[in-house]
Amino acid sequence: MILGTGIDVVDIARFAETLERTPALRTRLFTETERDLPMRSLAARFAAKEALAKALGAPVGLAWTDATVVRDDNGRPSIEMIGTVAARAAELGVNHIHVSLSHDAGIASAVVIAES
Repeated sequence: MILGTGIDVVDIARFAETLERTPALRTRLFTETERDLPMRSLAARFAAKEALAKALGAPVGLAWTDATVVRDDNGRPSIEMIGTVAARAAELGVNHIHVSLSHDAGIASAVVIAES
């Protein structure tokens, strides 16, 4: 059963300007394994984290670094959750997260579906 859905869109150039203007934001938003990825990938991961928060009901107190977007050997993305994000998912009865990422024409986007 679907428990929540989320979608987010990020303008890659604007996101890059924000990270350039506020370098500490990169550490606040991304885990160590994500931080050095190309900007289009960072923007897509930020969109995924926003979409995940929406799918989980956008509660206050989720830590950005408690969710990491990873790819399997075939390039398929998934989200690893710990701490505040994992706790919220458990509270809702989420057993699986589906995620799709895209970036084209200067836009990064993500869709997340939370399922029991």
